[in-house]
Amino acid sequence: MRYLFQGDSITDTGRSDYQDLFSTGSGYVRLLEAELCCNDKDCEVLNGGISGNRVLDLLARWKKDCLLAKPDVLTILIGVNDVWREFGDQSSVDAGLYEEVYRILLRETKTALPDVRLILMGAYVCHGPATDENWEAFCLGVGVRRDITRRLAKEFGAEFIDLQSVFDEAEKRAPISHWTGDGVHPTAAGHKLIAEAWKKKIPEFLS
Repeated sequence: MRYLFQGDSITDTGRSDYQDLFSTGSGYVRLLEAELCCNDKDCEVLNGGISGNRVLDLLARWKKDCLLAKPDVLTILIGVNDVWREFGDQSSVDAGLYEEVYRILLRETKTALPDVRLILMGAYVCHGPATDENWEAFCLGVGVRRDITRRLAKEFGAEFIDLQSVFDEAEKRAPISHWTGDGVHPTAAGHKLIAEAWKKKIPEFLS
């Protein structure tokens, strides 16, 4: 079974070589790799996350970093940079284009890999040093893209994982700084939250 995780820095987590999908980083993908490979001697876990990526960046590299890898299970987490980049170099991706491009990714994937299992994780945002200055815009923009992702999951028969709810629930147990250092990037505990949410949604892969 081949698992591929795609996304931005939350998925990337310090991958040593962007040309090597077997470089899994140090975050939630690495945690899942340990459990998946422990349960399946023929398991392969790949990480295509690249820091700073928006949905447009995924599209530009999708054939090489996804379709040619031929995953059996594909997980995507994207959306926060499509909002965040507006506050830096003003290269955000508006909601309409985000949906159009994401739909293209999923359509191309299902055409090339009709039997692939799709898992879409909704983008999230929490209070923190990177988000508080533009909090209302962050919340609104990420929320819209999360809703789009949820709709696309239904449209393409994919699993949907609501990470916003995961982090909101975790904040009832410990301050949000315990789970994310800046409001976006998870701490070690935050990565564990994401991994556990993935496992809970897809328990049969770990049996």
